[in-house]
Amino acid sequence: MTQLTKVLIADGLVVEFDSSPSHGGRPGRTLGLAADTGRAVGMKIVADHVAFVEVGIGGLVLRSASEPFDASSALAVSNLTALLQHFLEGGTDTPLLGVGVGVPGTVDEQGAGVVDSTQLGWNQVPLGDALRRALQLPVLIENNVNALSIAERLFGQGRNHRDFLVVTIGTGVGAGIVTDGRVFRGHSGGAGEIGHVPVVADGPLCQCGNHGCLEALIGEAGLVRTAQERGIIGADVGMSALRAAADGGDAQAQALFSEAGHLLGRALGGIVNVLDPEIVILLGEGVAAWDHWSFGFEPAFRTSLVPSKRSVGVHVESWQDESWAQGAAALVLATPFDSQGIAGDQGRLVRERLVEQAAPPTGATS
Repeated sequence: MTQLTKVLIADGLVVEFDSSPSHGGRPGRTLGLAADTGRAVGMKIVADHVAFVEVGIGGLVLRSASEPFDASSALAVSNLTALLQHFLEGGTDTPLLGVGVGVPGTVDEQGAGVVDSTQLGWNQVPLGDALRRALQLPVLIENNVNALSIAERLFGQGRNHRDFLVVTIGTGVGAGIVTDGRVFRGHSGGAGEIGHVPVVADGPLCQCGNHGCLEALIGEAGLVRTAQERGIIGADVGMSALRAAADGGDAQAQALFSEAGHLLGRALGGIVNVLDPEIVILLGEGVAAWDHWSFGFEPAFRTSLVPSKRSVGVHVESWQDESWAQGAAALVLATPFDSQGIAGDQGRLVRERLVEQAAPPTGATS
């Protein structure tokens, strides 16, 4: 370990801080990542806006922005490219290692970046090629929940676990599956689409084209539709009004969230029985109302688990919109640890840029 650390220090990737007290043997030295070695930009895409973050090599958010965006436009990709270029122009002087993009849909490979997304209305959109040509930078693209899972593995609760689930609730319902420390993507990159688990026969139409999916029932659009049908909120308002009603003590609004929690709990219990994670991490826009979801979730979840798994932990994280984009930036920051080559040639380019920027100038002495 000492020799490996010396190599990283010599490469400029790791720096030494102050010595720590010794309890026998050599005094310890605190090590950390070289903060000025590089930075990454992450972009989250949804149907009506995009969010950007710039992060340091340690994952700390340096700046962020959000811009309106119309995913259905015939010029969507070129408009997206222009927005990203504008954000990059305001960056710091620290070398940029690459750009990560999170999308609500299926991505063939991170390094290729061909996107299929029912939420965006995109079919086989070659987003990766378009951004790489325009930016002349490494670009990695991934399903947004998978990207969040990578961020959790690097910086969050996942640092302490090798097998865990990241489950998001909000406009959609999705999951990232981390097994043995790696995100499981499935055959075509679409693993974790738990929002499309069939729940109710002949239920409401889902955006995927099927009926009765979990997402169609408890995603934001489904909850708002049901609230309007029951007269809990008016026809011209949405989720913020529904949540305000529940926070204000409206029994019908609270019951609706509790029903959603019950459905989520039963579905997630079955998934935990199959995958056997150490912990479930819940996040997304929907957790802002988790106090109301939890009444239905907890009993349904625990009673759906087989006895040996009833003690599995559920960690609910607070949410900020920039978390999605921070997850996308983690695609770039994770490439040095990509032993499976998931990031492909783009990951190699990121690693080359990292080493080039960290290397001491020619002729420098140690």
